[in-house]
Amino acid sequence: MAIHAADFRELRLDRLSRQFGAMNALNDVSLTVRRGEFIALLGPSGCGKSTTLNCLAGLLPATGGGIFLDDRRIDNLPPEQRGFGMVFQNYALFPHMSVRKNIGFGLTMRRVSKAEIARRVADAVALVRLQGQEDKLPGQLSGGQQQRVAIARAVVVEPPLVLMDEPLSNLDAKLRLEMRAEIRRIHTTMGGTTIYVTHDQEEALSLADRIVLLRDGSVRQVGTPDELYNRPAHLDVAEFMGFRNRVPGRVAQRDGDQVIVAVENATVVAQLREDLAPGAEAVLAVRPEDLVASDDGALVATVTSTEFRGRDHTGFARMADGTELVFHSEHSAPRGSIVRLRPAPERTLVFA
Repeated sequence: MAIHAADFRELRLDRLSRQFGAMNALNDVSLTVRRGEFIALLGPSGCGKSTTLNCLAGLLPATGGGIFLDDRRIDNLPPEQRGFGMVFQNYALFPHMSVRKNIGFGLTMRRVSKAEIARRVADAVALVRLQGQEDKLPGQLSGGQQQRVAIARAVVVEPPLVLMDEPLSNLDAKLRLEMRAEIRRIHTTMGGTTIYVTHDQEEALSLADRIVLLRDGSVRQVGTPDELYNRPAHLDVAEFMGFRNRVPGRVAQRDGDQVIVAVENATVVAQLREDLAPGAEAVLAVRPEDLVASDDGALVATVTSTEFRGRDHTGFARMADGTELVFHSEHSAPRGSIVRLRPAPERTLVFA
């Protein structure tokens, strides 16, 4: 493949901030991205992930901090001088231009020779597997094909960095899975660097080398997908990564990072994620798939409803103190029935 991203060692965000009037959309965001990495900016709506991307692209000026590409400061440069590729959520294709002209638009604006444009567009078309579609208009393509055109347009200029802002959110579930694999393949083939904005944990986990989880404009945790999925550092990170159950209790015993937590009239073995001494109030966090109905379950609750999920069921229940639980079951549990639920000790985490 002839398309290769320009060379650089690292991109650095140094205490990047962005204010909108009195509101802080970004608060001192610092991050170092190494060449070749696939970084996912993950978080709920309004957390600052798209603001971060727009500041990187130059579409929004930062109000504090700086952006550096190796030793060169670039946050004072206009977007066209940064040379990054950008893939938008709504594709942003020119409806009156063919696929070939859409892909080559950036090269035309850079006054690249026609022969070079033809060669690089052909390479980009092959990279995104759109051979035979070059003369069609965007309106004649499927959503997935339009997104491939948008990706080809971004990479054909051989950018040092490709920025993607929720590029799959407008596609159906099947296409999202297909395009997710394609995006990772293209990233690997080019050997470039990608920063990808998403609110979808599954997308981030499957695509990224590292995930940056944002909340209220601040970085809450940076780590590999395995680290964020299995070892979230804070309760809010755990909640966003699928630990839907939060059960209040009190630390009864501690042995290193393993603790026994008293919950109502029972005890639960779990893994400590914050420094808590015996007697401290605590919150158990556990995923629904790790909370199962069992005769020896420590958590007693009343079933409020169940949902059929194909091979198994997801149940909803409420404890005597009002704590709501979501659990896994192989069978449907009748509404109003009493269930005993057992959290998996090695995958139940304890926070302050």
